[in-house]
Amino acid sequence: MHRRRTALVLTAAIAAAAPLLTACGNDAHPGAAAVVGGRRITVAQLEDRVDEVRRAQRAAVPDETQYQQVLASTSSLTRDTLHNMVLDRVLHRAAQDEGITVTRKEVQRMRGGLEQQAGGAKGLQAAWLQKYGIAPAHLDENLRLQLEAQKLAKKLGTDTSRPDFWKALAKASQELRIDLNPRYGSWDVQKSSRVDARTPWVREVTTADGGQPVTA
Repeated sequence: MHRRRTALVLTAAIAAAAPLLTACGNDAHPGAAAVVGGRRITVAQLEDRVDEVRRAQRAAVPDETQYQQVLASTSSLTRDTLHNMVLDRVLHRAAQDEGITVTRKEVQRMRGGLEQQAGGAKGLQAAWLQKYGIAPAHLDENLRLQLEAQKLAKKLGTDTSRPDFWKALAKASQELRIDLNPRYGSWDVQKSSRVDARTPWVREVTTADGGQPVTA
């Protein structure tokens, strides 16, 4: 299972820069990185979210050499972040379709348990940042989504790794009519996942005089 899908749901376990766009490739939605259910995720919103993660990473890793290693290991952060922002809306829609709600008290209870396992609030924040690219400011938001996923799976009589759960997300993806800026790839409705755009094979054409091939 892809890491993005694995990162969606965390139970008791303790549980991330591509160039940003300056304009949307779809003239119908200028400035949008994605449109989900008629609502835009703007390039500015995506950039802000990525910047939050980078600032948190910089604070956590003050050594320049180590920080460069972090940058190298999270080079797909922008695309991964957009994936998560879209998937969050998909999951929330699927939960709404089933009448599922999550209270603040439930979020705090989950956070408390995870903090105990992680050795405190700072440990939990560091774990989410390192493994899933979630900045501390968005931790509670992410935990709310984890709870929605758990409740959705329970209501469907399955778990988050089983086909029935992902069929519910596929249905929500279809309902939301997700449109990604082509430069970020596309959205696979059946897998509820962002996929990279296919890169055409380089076509080689042999010169008429039998010389070296050239690309076209």
